[in-house]
Amino acid sequence: MIPLALVLCGTIWGQATPRPVDPSLVPVQETPGLPRVLLIGDSISMGYTIPVRELLKGKANVLRVMENCGESARGVKKLDAWLGNEKWDVIHFNFGLHDLKYLDEKGTYVAPDKGKQVALLPEYEANLRKLVTRLQQTGAKLIWASTTPVPDGSLGRVKADEIRYNEVALKVMKEMGVTIDDLHAVVTNGPSDMQLPRNVHYTPAGYAILARAVADQIESALPKL
Repeated sequence: MIPLALVLCGTIWGQATPRPVDPSLVPVQETPGLPRVLLIGDSISMGYTIPVRELLKGKANVLRVMENCGESARGVKKLDAWLGNEKWDVIHFNFGLHDLKYLDEKGTYVAPDKGKQVALLPEYEANLRKLVTRLQQTGAKLIWASTTPVPDGSLGRVKADEIRYNEVALKVMKEMGVTIDDLHAVVTNGPSDMQLPRNVHYTPAGYAILARAVADQIESALPKL
């Protein structure tokens, strides 16, 4: 007989019960004939994926990279695989919150004095230029989302550090002709309770606000049918 304790903890003979898949990473059926949109980004973009898809229903097929895209260096490494051989009309992308975080040697989130930042500004800028250069080769309309705020008390991150990274990103995007979706301003000008306390993530209502901003930017970039 299998011990009840093992069943309750979700482990049987050393096999862990699979974690549920995030809803944003579930494959979707495309509607033939509609423009194709790709979302690239971290867990913030995962949070607004489904509401963006709903807002653009009947106007575009909204897909996303089937994982948390993490830091910009990871994007440089994996971008070809993410893009595949598909034809994209609009690509909405962001990297930043994982670049500015502090990790120790074990990859654990730590205070700045106990670890190192994943990507310093020069590396971040170089990675963004590589990413945009590759994305431009797709012929898609590109939209860069500014990195959303880091509140006080966020583990492994420093409050307002995203401002420095956004300044670098803005310079790169302006020089390379990429449209800006200023999600940072959406949050700073939005309701004070849209973001979770001491956390870079958002409430459902907060994600809905972000989704509206993202959907509006994408819709304005869609090709005319």
